[in-house]
Amino acid sequence: MLLAGLLVTLLLCPFCGEVIRLRLKASWAAALIDALGVEIEADLSHVVPGALLVANHISWIDIYVINAVLPSAFVSKAEVRDWPLIGWLVARHGTIFLRRGSRGHARIIHAEIAAVLARGQHVAVFPEGTTSDGRSLLHFHAALLQPALAAGRPVLPVALSYWEPDGQRSLAPRYDGTITLGQCMRAIVGRRRIIARLATMPACGGEGESRRQVAAEARAAIALAAGLPLANNPPGTAGDLPDELPSDAHPTGSRNPTPADAG
Repeated sequence: MLLAGLLVTLLLCPFCGEVIRLRLKASWAAALIDALGVEIEADLSHVVPGALLVANHISWIDIYVINAVLPSAFVSKAEVRDWPLIGWLVARHGTIFLRRGSRGHARIIHAEIAAVLARGQHVAVFPEGTTSDGRSLLHFHAALLQPALAAGRPVLPVALSYWEPDGQRSLAPRYDGTITLGQCMRAIVGRRRIIARLATMPACGGEGESRRQVAAEARAAIALAAGLPLANNPPGTAGDLPDELPSDAHPTGSRNPTPADAG
């Protein structure tokens, strides 16, 4: 599948218009997900053009699940651009690279995001900044929503969840903590079938709310759609943990960055 993606990128994408490139991206992502034995069930009833997609983050395959049904430009940390092969590939497919800690660069990125949204295309971010195990939500970093709000573009909550055929929530795709990419891959292909559910919720951010308000609204909508608990916890704390952790407890977090981790 990686070889096929490289060939499409080299031989077809340079000669295609934007609409065709997005279709090729969606087709390749859908083929990859299918090859992994994952079936996508998507509710796209609330999709609007040129929206900032705000999604919860569970696995590296989240990117391809989203791209299969809503091909988007993802916001990624700048270091991914230097990754062998992967960095070149994602750059060719519209990834927007964010250099952390630079206000001047952030303004440039905001302008790039606004330009993509203005063309009626989607940009996707994971405002948790890292992965969870899929059973809770982490704090949402509101700053990632600012480019859409400043440009007057809608913020579209996108809820992701993974399920076993018997109706139980699947932990196989999780890519958090000390789980390696190889372990995650083996867990996914070791299942006969996994169902990835993607549900869009009504767009928010059109009433002049602050970015913190929009982030809270999007987080609540995602929790509702994915059937996740919503607790008022401090940043970096999983949504199903108490407000105050005992001294020997640690918040859920990820040590494995994915190509779309925005930090």
